[in-house]
Amino acid sequence: MAASPRVAMVAGETSGDLLAGLLLDGLQALWPGLASQGIGGPQMQQRGFEAWWPSERLAVHGYSFELLRRLAEIIGIRKRLRARLLQDRPDVFIGVDAPDFNLGLEADLRAAGIKTVHFVCPSIWAWRAERVEKIRRAADHVLCIFPFEPELLARHGIEATYVGHPLAAVIPLEPDRRAARAALGLDAGDAVLAVLPGSRSAEVQYIAPKFFAAAALIQQAQPAIKIVVPAVPALRARVEQAAQAAGLAGRVQIVSGQSHTVLAACDVTLIASGTATLEAMLFKRPMVIGYHMHPLSWRLMRRKQLQPWVGLPNILSGAFAVPELIQDAATPQALAAAVLDWFDALGHDPARMAALHHRFTALHESLRRDTPRLAADAIQKVLAARAA
Repeated sequence: MAASPRVAMVAGETSGDLLAGLLLDGLQALWPGLASQGIGGPQMQQRGFEAWWPSERLAVHGYSFELLRRLAEIIGIRKRLRARLLQDRPDVFIGVDAPDFNLGLEADLRAAGIKTVHFVCPSIWAWRAERVEKIRRAADHVLCIFPFEPELLARHGIEATYVGHPLAAVIPLEPDRRAARAALGLDAGDAVLAVLPGSRSAEVQYIAPKFFAAAALIQQAQPAIKIVVPAVPALRARVEQAAQAAGLAGRVQIVSGQSHTVLAACDVTLIASGTATLEAMLFKRPMVIGYHMHPLSWRLMRRKQLQPWVGLPNILSGAFAVPELIQDAATPQALAAAVLDWFDALGHDPARMAALHHRFTALHESLRRDTPRLAADAIQKVLAARAA
Protein backbone atom coordinates (compact mmCIF):
# COMPACT_ATOMS: atom_id res chain seq x y z
CA MET A 1 0.00 0.00 0.00
CA ALA A 2 1.28 3.49 -0.81
CA ALA A 3 2.08 5.88 2.02
CA SER A 4 -0.95 7.91 1.02
CA PRO A 5 -3.85 5.52 0.28
CA ARG A 6 -6.42 5.78 -2.45
CA VAL A 7 -9.91 5.84 -1.00
CA ALA A 8 -13.18 5.17 -2.78
CA MET A 9 -16.32 6.57 -1.15
CA VAL A 10 -20.05 6.72 -1.72
CA ALA A 11 -22.19 9.25 0.15
CA GLY A 12 -25.90 9.60 -0.45
CA GLU A 13 -27.95 12.75 0.14
CA THR A 14 -26.91 15.95 1.90
CA SER A 15 -26.41 14.39 5.32
CA GLY A 16 -24.04 11.77 3.93
CA ASP A 17 -22.08 14.43 2.08
CA LEU A 18 -21.62 16.36 5.34
CA LEU A 19 -20.45 13.25 7.19
CA ALA A 20 -18.09 12.30 4.40
CA GLY A 21 -16.65 15.81 4.35
CA LEU A 22 -15.77 15.54 8.04
CA LEU A 23 -14.27 12.11 7.44
CA LEU A 24 -12.12 13.49 4.62
CA ASP A 25 -10.86 16.18 7.02
CA GLY A 26 -9.60 13.46 9.34
CA LEU A 27 -8.13 11.32 6.57
CA GLN A 28 -6.35 14.27 4.96
CA ALA A 29 -4.84 15.23 8.33
CA LEU A 30 -3.27 11.75 8.41
CA TRP A 31 -2.45 11.62 4.68
CA PRO A 32 -2.19 15.10 3.08
CA GLY A 33 -1.82 13.52 -0.37
CA LEU A 34 -4.95 11.39 -0.05
CA ALA A 35 -6.78 10.60 -3.29
CA SER A 36 -10.54 10.03 -2.99
CA GLN A 37 -13.09 9.15 -5.68
CA GLY A 38 -16.59 7.82 -6.15
CA ILE A 39 -20.02 9.33 -5.46
CA GLY A 40 -20.14 12.53 -3.44
CA GLY A 41 -21.54 16.01 -3.01
CA PRO A 42 -20.26 19.57 -2.66
CA GLN A 43 -18.77 19.18 0.83
CA MET A 44 -16.64 16.30 -0.41
CA GLN A 45 -15.70 18.04 -3.63
CA GLN A 46 -14.53 21.10 -1.70
CA ARG A 47 -11.97 18.76 -0.11
CA GLY A 48 -10.65 17.53 -3.45
CA PHE A 49 -12.95 14.52 -3.85
CA GLU A 50 -13.39 13.37 -7.47
CA ALA A 51 -17.12 12.79 -7.91
CA TRP A 52 -17.87 10.34 -10.71
CA TRP A 53 -21.57 10.85 -9.92
CA PRO A 54 -23.14 13.46 -7.59
CA SER A 55 -24.71 12.35 -4.29
CA GLU A 56 -28.09 13.70 -5.37
CA ARG A 57 -28.39 10.85 -7.89
CA LEU A 58 -28.97 8.51 -4.93
CA ALA A 59 -31.47 10.71 -3.07
CA VAL A 60 -34.88 9.06 -2.74
CA HIS A 61 -37.63 9.11 -0.12
CA GLY A 62 -40.14 6.60 1.08
CA TYR A 63 -40.23 2.93 1.80
CA SER A 64 -41.25 1.84 -1.67
CA PHE A 65 -42.82 4.22 -4.15
CA GLU A 66 -40.20 6.77 -5.18
CA LEU A 67 -37.54 4.10 -4.82
CA LEU A 68 -39.33 1.89 -7.34
CA ARG A 69 -39.44 4.73 -9.86
CA ARG A 70 -35.72 5.32 -9.50
CA LEU A 71 -34.58 1.72 -9.04
CA ALA A 72 -33.31 1.05 -12.56
CA GLU A 73 -31.17 4.19 -12.62
CA ILE A 74 -29.67 3.52 -9.19
CA ILE A 75 -28.92 -0.13 -9.97
CA GLY A 76 -27.22 0.95 -13.18
CA ILE A 77 -24.99 3.42 -11.31
CA ARG A 78 -24.01 0.79 -8.75
CA LYS A 79 -23.22 -1.76 -11.47
CA ARG A 80 -20.93 0.67 -13.29
CA LEU A 81 -19.28 1.79 -10.07
CA ARG A 82 -18.64 -1.80 -8.95
CA ALA A 83 -17.01 -2.67 -12.26
CA ARG A 84 -14.80 0.40 -12.13
CA LEU A 85 -13.65 -0.28 -8.55
CA LEU A 86 -12.95 -3.95 -9.24
CA GLN A 87 -10.86 -3.00 -12.26
CA ASP A 88 -8.97 -0.16 -10.57
CA ARG A 89 -8.91 -1.28 -6.94
CA PRO A 90 -8.78 1.30 -4.13
CA ASP A 91 -6.96 0.63 -0.86
CA VAL A 92 -10.24 0.95 1.03
CA PHE A 93 -13.89 1.56 0.17
CA ILE A 94 -15.95 3.66 2.59
CA GLY A 95 -19.72 3.61 2.31
CA VAL A 96 -21.21 6.64 4.04
CA ASP A 97 -24.80 5.96 5.12
CA ALA A 98 -27.06 5.04 2.11
CA PRO A 99 -27.20 1.41 3.31
CA ASP A 100 -29.56 0.21 0.58
CA PHE A 101 -26.96 1.25 -1.99
CA ASN A 102 -23.73 0.69 -0.07
CA LEU A 103 -24.09 -2.59 1.80
CA GLY A 104 -24.53 -4.71 -1.33
CA LEU A 105 -21.67 -2.91 -3.05
CA GLU A 106 -19.44 -3.31 0.02
CA ALA A 107 -20.20 -7.05 0.17
CA ASP A 108 -19.09 -7.53 -3.45
CA LEU A 109 -15.92 -5.49 -2.98
CA ARG A 110 -15.05 -7.24 0.26
CA ALA A 111 -15.53 -10.65 -1.34
CA ALA A 112 -12.99 -9.52 -3.96
CA GLY A 113 -10.46 -8.68 -1.22
CA ILE A 114 -10.97 -4.91 -0.94
CA LYS A 115 -11.15 -3.56 2.61
CA THR A 116 -14.51 -1.97 3.39
CA VAL A 117 -15.72 0.46 6.05
CA HIS A 118 -19.30 1.54 6.65
CA PHE A 119 -19.81 4.95 8.27
CA VAL A 120 -23.01 5.23 10.32
CA CYS A 121 -24.44 2.00 11.64
CA PRO A 122 -27.82 1.31 10.03
CA SER A 123 -30.54 1.64 12.65
CA ILE A 124 -30.84 -2.09 13.30
CA TRP A 125 -31.73 -1.20 16.90
CA ALA A 126 -34.87 0.61 15.69
CA TRP A 127 -36.09 -1.43 12.71
CA ARG A 128 -34.88 -3.78 9.98
CA ALA A 129 -32.85 -6.03 12.29
CA GLU A 130 -32.31 -8.38 9.34
CA ARG A 131 -29.67 -5.95 8.12
CA VAL A 132 -27.22 -7.32 10.73
CA GLU A 133 -26.28 -10.21 8.45
CA LYS A 134 -25.86 -7.83 5.52
CA ILE A 135 -23.54 -5.64 7.59
CA ARG A 136 -21.48 -8.66 8.66
CA ARG A 137 -20.96 -9.68 5.02
CA ALA A 138 -20.33 -6.13 3.85
CA ALA A 139 -18.07 -4.34 6.30
CA ASP A 140 -14.64 -5.04 7.74
CA HIS A 141 -15.37 -2.21 10.17
CA VAL A 142 -18.30 0.05 11.09
CA LEU A 143 -17.96 3.63 12.33
CA CYS A 144 -20.77 4.29 14.80
CA ILE A 145 -22.28 7.65 15.79
CA PHE A 146 -24.18 6.42 18.85
CA PRO A 147 -22.37 4.99 21.91
CA PHE A 148 -24.49 1.84 22.31
CA GLU A 149 -23.92 0.59 18.76
CA PRO A 150 -20.42 -1.03 18.93
CA GLU A 151 -21.53 -3.42 21.69
CA LEU A 152 -24.62 -4.38 19.70
CA LEU A 153 -22.52 -5.07 16.60
CA ALA A 154 -19.92 -7.00 18.61
CA ARG A 155 -22.62 -9.49 19.62
CA HIS A 156 -22.87 -10.35 15.93
CA GLY A 157 -19.11 -10.51 15.34
CA ILE A 158 -18.84 -7.14 13.63
CA GLU A 159 -15.89 -4.87 14.46
CA ALA A 160 -16.89 -1.28 15.17
CA THR A 161 -15.68 2.00 16.68
CA TYR A 162 -17.74 4.71 18.33
CA VAL A 163 -16.64 8.02 16.79
CA GLY A 164 -19.29 10.35 18.22
CA HIS A 165 -21.98 12.27 16.39
CA PRO A 166 -20.56 15.11 14.26
CA LEU A 167 -23.49 17.41 15.04
CA ALA A 168 -22.68 17.26 18.75
CA ALA A 169 -19.37 18.97 18.09
CA VAL A 170 -20.90 21.57 15.75
CA ILE A 171 -23.76 22.67 18.03
CA PRO A 172 -22.57 24.39 21.24
CA LEU A 173 -23.57 23.00 24.63
CA GLU A 174 -25.22 26.36 25.41
CA PRO A 175 -26.61 27.86 22.20
CA ASP A 176 -26.83 31.66 21.94
CA ARG A 177 -30.58 32.22 21.83
CA ARG A 178 -30.34 35.99 21.93
CA ALA A 179 -28.06 36.14 18.87
CA ALA A 180 -30.27 33.68 16.98
CA ARG A 181 -33.36 35.75 17.70
CA ALA A 182 -31.61 38.92 16.61
CA ALA A 183 -30.65 37.23 13.33
CA LEU A 184 -34.31 36.39 12.72
CA GLY A 185 -35.67 39.77 13.83
CA LEU A 186 -37.30 38.33 16.97
CA ASP A 187 -37.39 40.01 20.37
CA ALA A 188 -35.85 38.39 23.43
CA GLY A 189 -39.23 38.20 25.15
CA ASP A 190 -41.18 36.67 22.24
CA ALA A 191 -42.84 33.28 22.62
CA VAL A 192 -41.50 31.40 19.58
CA LEU A 193 -42.57 28.12 18.01
CA ALA A 194 -40.36 26.52 15.35
CA VAL A 195 -42.22 24.32 12.85
CA LEU A 196 -40.04 21.85 10.93
CA PRO A 197 -42.21 19.71 8.62
CA GLY A 198 -39.30 17.83 7.01
CA SER A 199 -36.73 18.38 4.31
CA ARG A 200 -37.98 15.99 1.62
CA SER A 201 -40.73 16.37 -0.93
CA ALA A 202 -42.90 13.54 0.41
CA GLU A 203 -42.52 14.86 3.97
CA VAL A 204 -43.80 18.26 2.92
CA GLN A 205 -46.67 16.51 1.14
CA TYR A 206 -47.78 14.37 4.08
CA ILE A 207 -46.62 16.29 7.16
CA ALA A 208 -46.77 20.02 6.40
CA PRO A 209 -50.60 20.22 6.12
CA LYS A 210 -51.03 18.64 9.56
CA PHE A 211 -48.30 20.76 11.13
CA PHE A 212 -49.71 24.01 9.74
CA ALA A 213 -53.26 23.09 10.74
CA ALA A 214 -51.88 22.53 14.25
CA ALA A 215 -50.04 25.86 14.09
CA ALA A 216 -53.29 27.62 13.23
CA LEU A 217 -54.94 26.09 16.30
CA ILE A 218 -51.99 27.14 18.45
CA GLN A 219 -52.23 30.74 17.27
CA GLN A 220 -55.95 30.73 17.95
CA ALA A 221 -55.28 29.62 21.52
CA GLN A 222 -52.29 31.92 22.07
CA PRO A 223 -52.12 34.68 19.41
CA ALA A 224 -48.88 36.06 20.85
CA ILE A 225 -46.90 32.97 19.83
CA LYS A 226 -44.69 33.69 16.83
CA ILE A 227 -44.15 30.85 14.36
CA VAL A 228 -40.94 30.46 12.37
CA VAL A 229 -40.48 27.83 9.67
CA PRO A 230 -37.09 26.96 8.16
CA ALA A 231 -37.70 25.58 4.66
CA VAL A 232 -35.35 23.77 2.32
CA PRO A 233 -34.89 26.36 -0.46
CA ALA A 234 -36.02 23.95 -3.20
CA LEU A 235 -39.25 23.24 -1.30
CA ARG A 236 -39.95 26.72 0.02
CA ALA A 237 -42.76 27.43 -2.45
CA ARG A 238 -44.57 24.25 -1.45
CA VAL A 239 -44.13 25.06 2.24
CA GLU A 240 -45.58 28.52 1.64
CA GLN A 241 -48.54 26.96 -0.19
CA ALA A 242 -49.19 24.60 2.73
CA ALA A 243 -49.10 27.50 5.18
CA GLN A 244 -51.48 29.50 3.00
CA ALA A 245 -53.88 26.56 2.73
CA ALA A 246 -54.02 26.44 6.54
CA GLY A 247 -54.95 30.13 6.68
CA LEU A 248 -51.51 31.19 7.91
CA ALA A 249 -50.48 33.47 5.02
CA GLY A 250 -48.70 36.44 6.57
CA ARG A 251 -48.93 34.91 10.04
CA VAL A 252 -45.80 32.73 9.96
CA GLN A 253 -42.20 33.64 9.21
CA ILE A 254 -40.78 31.28 6.58
CA VAL A 255 -37.02 31.42 6.02
CA SER A 256 -34.80 29.59 3.56
CA GLY A 257 -32.59 27.11 5.38
CA GLN A 258 -31.28 28.41 8.73
CA SER A 259 -32.73 25.46 10.66
CA HIS A 260 -30.02 25.72 13.32
CA THR A 261 -30.67 29.42 13.80
CA VAL A 262 -34.40 28.75 14.13
CA LEU A 263 -33.88 25.93 16.62
CA ALA A 264 -31.52 28.10 18.66
CA ALA A 265 -34.10 30.90 18.70
CA CYS A 266 -37.28 29.00 19.52
CA ASP A 267 -38.91 28.08 22.83
CA VAL A 268 -40.62 24.93 21.51
CA THR A 269 -40.50 23.06 18.21
CA LEU A 270 -43.05 20.98 16.34
CA ILE A 271 -40.77 18.74 14.34
CA ALA A 272 -40.80 15.82 11.91
CA SER A 273 -39.11 12.64 13.07
CA GLY A 274 -35.57 12.28 11.75
CA THR A 275 -32.14 13.82 12.25
CA ALA A 276 -33.78 17.20 12.95
CA THR A 277 -35.06 15.83 16.27
CA LEU A 278 -31.47 15.10 17.29
CA GLU A 279 -30.55 18.67 16.35
CA ALA A 280 -33.43 19.99 18.45
CA MET A 281 -32.20 17.87 21.36
CA LEU A 282 -28.68 19.27 21.00
CA PHE A 283 -30.20 22.77 21.10
CA LYS A 284 -31.96 21.65 24.35
CA ARG A 285 -35.38 22.53 23.00
CA PRO A 286 -38.64 20.94 24.16
CA MET A 287 -40.32 19.38 21.17
CA VAL A 288 -43.32 17.52 19.86
CA ILE A 289 -42.31 14.88 17.31
CA GLY A 290 -44.77 14.14 14.54
CA TYR A 291 -44.69 12.08 11.39
CA HIS A 292 -47.06 10.94 8.66
CA MET A 293 -46.45 8.98 5.48
CA HIS A 294 -48.34 7.05 2.81
CA PRO A 295 -50.51 4.46 4.60
CA LEU A 296 -48.93 1.49 2.79
CA SER A 297 -45.41 2.70 3.60
CA TRP A 298 -46.47 3.06 7.23
CA ARG A 299 -47.83 -0.50 7.42
CA LEU A 300 -44.64 -1.89 5.92
CA MET A 301 -42.40 0.10 8.25
CA ARG A 302 -44.41 -0.53 11.39
CA ARG A 303 -44.07 -4.31 11.02
CA LYS A 304 -40.30 -3.91 11.28
CA GLN A 305 -40.26 -1.46 14.20
CA LEU A 306 -38.27 -2.85 17.15
CA GLN A 307 -38.67 -0.10 19.76
CA PRO A 308 -41.62 1.87 21.13
CA TRP A 309 -39.96 5.16 20.12
CA VAL A 310 -39.23 6.66 16.70
CA GLY A 311 -37.62 9.98 17.74
CA LEU A 312 -33.88 9.96 18.39
CA PRO A 313 -34.12 11.91 21.69
CA ASN A 314 -36.46 9.25 23.03
CA ILE A 315 -34.42 6.35 21.65
CA LEU A 316 -31.26 7.74 23.26
CA SER A 317 -33.15 8.38 26.51
CA GLY A 318 -34.82 4.97 26.53
CA ALA A 319 -38.04 6.76 27.48
CA PHE A 320 -40.67 9.15 26.16
CA ALA A 321 -38.75 12.28 27.12
CA VAL A 322 -40.83 14.23 24.57
CA PRO A 323 -44.21 13.42 22.97
CA GLU A 324 -44.43 11.45 19.72
CA LEU A 325 -47.54 11.62 17.57
CA ILE A 326 -47.14 9.32 14.59
CA GLN A 327 -49.42 8.57 11.64
CA ASP A 328 -53.09 8.40 12.79
CA ALA A 329 -52.17 9.97 16.14
CA ALA A 330 -50.70 13.02 14.38
CA THR A 331 -53.95 14.99 14.20
CA PRO A 332 -53.76 18.80 14.20
CA GLN A 333 -55.68 18.87 17.48
CA ALA A 334 -53.34 16.44 19.23
CA LEU A 335 -50.21 18.15 17.87
CA ALA A 336 -51.49 21.57 18.97
CA ALA A 337 -52.40 20.34 22.46
CA ALA A 338 -48.95 18.80 22.97
CA VAL A 339 -47.20 22.00 21.84
CA LEU A 340 -49.36 24.19 24.09
CA ASP A 341 -48.57 21.86 26.99
CA TRP A 342 -44.87 22.68 26.56
CA PHE A 343 -45.58 26.42 26.48
CA ASP A 344 -47.59 26.01 29.68
CA ALA A 345 -44.67 24.18 31.30
CA LEU A 346 -42.29 26.97 30.28
CA GLY A 347 -44.33 29.38 32.37
CA HIS A 348 -45.47 27.18 35.23
CA ASP A 349 -43.30 24.07 35.61
CA PRO A 350 -39.62 25.04 35.92
CA ALA A 351 -38.71 21.64 37.42
CA ARG A 352 -39.95 19.84 34.29
CA MET A 353 -38.03 22.18 32.02
CA ALA A 354 -34.84 21.88 34.11
CA ALA A 355 -35.07 18.07 34.02
CA LEU A 356 -35.41 18.07 30.24
CA HIS A 357 -32.46 20.46 29.85
CA HIS A 358 -30.33 18.28 32.14
CA ARG A 359 -31.24 15.13 30.22
CA PHE A 360 -30.49 16.69 26.84
CA THR A 361 -27.20 18.18 28.06
CA ALA A 362 -26.03 14.78 29.33
CA LEU A 363 -26.91 13.20 25.98
CA HIS A 364 -25.10 16.01 24.15
CA GLU A 365 -21.94 15.41 26.17
CA SER A 366 -22.10 11.66 25.50
CA LEU A 367 -22.18 12.32 21.74
CA ARG A 368 -19.34 14.88 21.68
CA ARG A 369 -16.15 13.39 20.28
CA ASP A 370 -13.41 14.33 17.81
CA THR A 371 -15.21 12.48 15.03
CA PRO A 372 -12.81 13.22 12.13
CA ARG A 373 -9.77 12.04 14.11
CA LEU A 374 -11.41 8.96 15.65
CA ALA A 375 -12.86 7.88 12.30
CA ALA A 376 -9.55 8.37 10.49
CA ASP A 377 -7.66 6.46 13.20
CA ALA A 378 -10.06 3.53 12.86
CA ILE A 379 -9.62 3.48 9.08
CA GLN A 380 -5.85 3.64 9.48
CA LYS A 381 -6.01 0.49 11.63
CA VAL A 382 -8.11 -1.27 9.00
CA LEU A 383 -5.47 -0.41 6.39
CA ALA A 384 -2.65 -1.49 8.71
CA ALA A 385 -4.34 -4.85 9.19
CA ARG A 386 -4.60 -5.23 5.42
CA ALA A 387 -0.91 -4.47 5.00
CA ALA A 388 0.01 -6.95 7.73
